Amino acid sequence: MKIGLLQLNPTIGDFTANREKLVSAYAEAVARGAEFILAPELFLCGYPPRDLLLRDDFIEANLAALEETAKQTGNVPLCVGFVEKNSERPGRALKNSAAVLQNGKIVWRMTKSLLPTYDVFDEDRYFEPAKKVEPFVFNGKKIGLTICEDIWNDEDFWPERLYWRDPVRELIAQGAEIILNISASPWCDGKEKTRLEMLRRVARDEKIPLAQVNAVGANDELIFDGHSVALDARGEILALGKGFAEDILVVDLRQSGKRKAESGNEFPPREELLFSALSLGVRDYVRKCGFKSVVIGLSGGIDSALVAAIATDALGAENVFGVAMPARYSSSGSLTDAAALAKNLGLRYEVLPVEPVFNSVEKQLENVFAGTKPNEAEENIQSRLRGVTLMALSNKFGALVLTTGNKSEMAVGYCTLYGDMNGALAPIADVSKTDVYKIARWVNREKNIIPTETISKPPSAELRLNQKDQDSLPEYDVLDAILDFFIVKNLSATEIVAHGFDARVVNDIVNKVNFSEFKRRQAAPGLKVSMLAFGMGRRIPVAQRFRAGHK
Repeated sequence: MKIGLLQLNPTIGDFTANREKLVSAYAEAVARGAEFILAPELFLCGYPPRDLLLRDDFIEANLAALEETAKQTGNVPLCVGFVEKNSERPGRALKNSAAVLQNGKIVWRMTKSLLPTYDVFDEDRYFEPAKKVEPFVFNGKKIGLTICEDIWNDEDFWPERLYWRDPVRELIAQGAEIILNISASPWCDGKEKTRLEMLRRVARDEKIPLAQVNAVGANDELIFDGHSVALDARGEILALGKGFAEDILVVDLRQSGKRKAESGNEFPPREELLFSALSLGVRDYVRKCGFKSVVIGLSGGIDSALVAAIATDALGAENVFGVAMPARYSSSGSLTDAAALAKNLGLRYEVLPVEPVFNSVEKQLENVFAGTKPNEAEENIQSRLRGVTLMALSNKFGALVLTTGNKSEMAVGYCTLYGDMNGALAPIADVSKTDVYKIARWVNREKNIIPTETISKPPSAELRLNQKDQDSLPEYDVLDAILDFFIVKNLSATEIVAHGFDARVVNDIVNKVNFSEFKRRQAAPGLKVSMLAFGMGRRIPVAQRFRAGHK
């Protein structure tokens, strides 16, 4: 059977555009000989719709889109994800379902069995799971249709399983000859390899051809990488979709695949994947929010340089406005580095000093601050004045402000509320400082786009004389290792120290992370690229007394 995989980018709630894109891709796959066609999970409404699912008009629009799509199908079936009402109550009001559309009608419906509630997922909040599964019969073949998580519970692949059921084996036990999966599987660092190896294991162990279509694009914090795949019954790759781009695959599951390389070599280098993901995240956030351009504060440092490079790749240099805002502690090198970056990227660049306004604010506060020593209050005034400047430009020109803080800084509160945290999107808020350097070097792989001085100089916020990040933080490789243990792996301070780290340093970092939760709660949404980001998947109370990380 020739399977068509429509790896497409939906916009949440844009039912007309999603439907038109789907119908156009369906027609192309039919023209290329597809006999059965798959589109991603919840494609008609976009994923994840979250609390839009609580709106009756949203559900009705989704059902109307399904009916209209069905009318434009011919003899070749199209399987697409949608939101179905649950007619069997009590239970959740909705189902995460798929419909098979053929010759103008809905000929089959099935519902997702396994509903994830970990990390960024909250499907049990809205959906009722399927109580049973059964194959769909088409042209004499039994097809096992599954939705995303349904295929992620193979007992031979996962050392610990989250669910008792395995819908794939239930379908095979009923005679399914092919397993097809429609997905909206968000990406994080390394997931493309894990997903592929998990699917290969299922196909090989069950000795059954398998195809998965995955969504592509970005919605708010989540990025979907595509990488749809078709496998033969030995788990060999028949076709692999593009990463971070729309794609249409038509592949014959009856043929045999041939491995061209060892596992993992199907994908580009890690730094390229991270850059592509972040670029897609910026492009879709700006476009789907109805904007075209962005404004970025260029400090001459590596973080703002990387954000500018990502934004230029995502939107084009003509849609990126870079602004340097020097004050008394800004080095001349910072200005020359920012100017060189802007020239290399070809973006608009302006120098708007905040020093005159800083002087005015100091004068305003002179009597109130009398008798006190200068501290973070004076430092943060500079950052907040830069935030005011960027927001003024945003309002005047209709450009979204991109913040430039990385995950390491966000973790320990090395950022200023209503200052450098101002903005609509934080592209690298889930990228550690050590990875910022790695990605920057990848950007410069062929020629220097980010000035070499920007990469080589000690990082500094330049809010006081001769300030360096390492005045109050350990070296970033040490900091990032501790943060990974504490935030991602959930180890206590005692357990982290047991890995060979200095106890004083560990306790200081853990305390900084805990104290800074109130800042992160007010931060711009960040693009998720790690296993655990500060955002919708991490739910820590702000007002609490538990000394997290200590034993």
